[in-house]
Amino acid sequence: MRHVASRLLQAAVTTFGVITLVFFVMRLSGDPTLLLVPEGATAEQIAALRHELGFDRPLPAQYLSYLGDLARGDLGGSLVQRAPVSLILGSRLPYTLALAGGALLVALAAGIPAGIAMAVWRGRAIERVLAVVVVAGQSLPSFWSGILLILLFGVTLRWLPTSGADGAASLVMPSLALGAVAMSTFARMTRIAVLDELARDYVPAARARGLSFGAVVVRHVLRNAAIPVVTIAALEIGNLLAGAVIVETVFAWPGIGQLAMQSIQSRDFLVVQAVVLFVSLTYVVLNLLTDLAYTAIDPRIRGRA
Repeated sequence: MRHVASRLLQAAVTTFGVITLVFFVMRLSGDPTLLLVPEGATAEQIAALRHELGFDRPLPAQYLSYLGDLARGDLGGSLVQRAPVSLILGSRLPYTLALAGGALLVALAAGIPAGIAMAVWRGRAIERVLAVVVVAGQSLPSFWSGILLILLFGVTLRWLPTSGADGAASLVMPSLALGAVAMSTFARMTRIAVLDELARDYVPAARARGLSFGAVVVRHVLRNAAIPVVTIAALEIGNLLAGAVIVETVFAWPGIGQLAMQSIQSRDFLVVQAVVLFVSLTYVVLNLLTDLAYTAIDPRIRGRA
């Protein structure tokens, strides 16, 4: 219980720091009003909009108002779409979560078995083949792999739709493009963790007690190698949400990544601020869940907390 309370307190402090950082960083470029007004706006129009949005008030007053609005769940209103930012973000979020979930499934289903195989059969042909796949997945940018997938499966073979969100088939190519880098990360981390455990003294001791090599790997090695993989999994979910900006743009997927790009192009300041805040807080929550998951995997961590 003490461990949980300590992690919750750290997460609360980090959350407050993230909220504060987002507020001030988004204003480092100068007056946000100048990003919102159309070209050729008069000084009177700029001043009127600045007053309407409250940007003419002192910065500390704006900050306190910003904290109060967040406490009420008010992210402001989009001047471009003429709707509350929370509703806009909420309408796009399910698409991004579906894409991130699909990409994570691809990464886990391919990366972890590949990493285990590369460690268990180290030095053999299977490791060399898988190493090429892992390096390719790590090296290709998501926008480039997305274009290649569109050309192959969408244009040449015509198996899958090339853009949009029209059913489960539309999710396949974006998930592959977004999950490729995460797959390589999982494979490399799993390989390193499993090799480290295979080098420990308990492995030959377990073999001496009559356990087969496969049983040692399944019962002991994989469990002990899980902690670094869990850490990477939590961080990769945040990376998938952040990396969705490019993939959603390539595949015209209507998630928060595409929303961010559209909002930047239309200079919709409050929507961009909300997206940045959401992704940042997602990292905080995922790190908290990772810390709590550690105690389930290795209870000894609770005693050291």
